[in-house]
Amino acid sequence: MDNKKIQASILLALLLIGVAYYISTTSKIPTALFADEALAAKFDMLSKNGNSSCSASFADSIDTMPDSDKLQGSCCSPMDPHRYEEQVTGLKKFRDIPEIPPDPYDIDAALAKQLKGYYDVQLTPEEQNAYDYAMQNSMEKGPCCCKCWRWYVYGGLAKLLIQKYNFTSEQVTEIWNLSDGCGGAGDHVNH
Repeated sequence: MDNKKIQASILLALLLIGVAYYISTTSKIPTALFADEALAAKFDMLSKNGNSSCSASFADSIDTMPDSDKLQGSCCSPMDPHRYEEQVTGLKKFRDIPEIPPDPYDIDAALAKQLKGYYDVQLTPEEQNAYDYAMQNSMEKGPCCCKCWRWYVYGGLAKLLIQKYNFTSEQVTEIWNLSDGCGGAGDHVNH
């Protein structure tokens, strides 16, 4: 083999090693972004392995999912590590209410079915006022930015929280804001 072929082979090998190193370091979420390594690992898994879809037909498919399945990942945009940590941390104050999913990107199918079933519940005029306030004042102007599965699941959650736990309009708004599952850093109402 002549000298030019050897040099070209070495250069190609170095280039491939460099590309492999770059891919391996950029595809991982730095745990330094999170105070908790377990949360960093969960973010990494959910942000790469989601099954969530932003279509209205996906809402109907929830009914046929096995209860042991999970609705995971974001619907519209890639998950944002800072926003994810903010959401999961913020939802901890509601951990005594079993119907509130503690992670908006990791929801048990059984719970999603239960909450979706509350969507068509009729509210009293006073309860409807609380719901309407949340519709007007949440970041997404509703339980989600569009009428996808999250709209029906989190709309049902709001009605359940208002009726069963006497949640105020501000509390429903807070739950919806913390439970935004679109991905990205925040407000998606205009996407």
